Amino acid sequence: MNLEEKCKVLLSVCGECLERHSLMREQDREPDFFKEVKPYADKYHTMIDEWAEESYVWIKTAKPKYVHPSQVETLVEGMKQFIVQSFYKKTGLKRFVLSIRSAEYTLKTYLDALEEAGDSK
Repeated sequence: MNLEEKCKVLLSVCGECLERHSLMREQDREPDFFKEVKPYADKYHTMIDEWAEESYVWIKTAKPKYVHPSQVETLVEGMKQFIVQSFYKKTGLKRFVLSIRSAEYTLKTYLDALEEAGDSK
């Protein structure tokens, strides 16, 4: 999977997290950590780490105008948190949504930079 595809998958994960959080609040239930939360989080935490490593290399070589390593670090930290938080109804809505919106913005900016550079690797 190339960087562009990983960005698109991570964007869809942001949407899934919003939907899941709403659903957990509606259902008023606690998830089973080892059956629901951990497998999902492990899958995407691994993908986020791979994306970040490839991103650092791409940023170093392509030198995009509007994408910087600090944004990648912030995105990695934020996504790893809100992926897990999305399973819990007690997660504060405002901060949770802002974290997701921030990640979506960064990923869209990143996709634009990939397109501008002509890289879909």
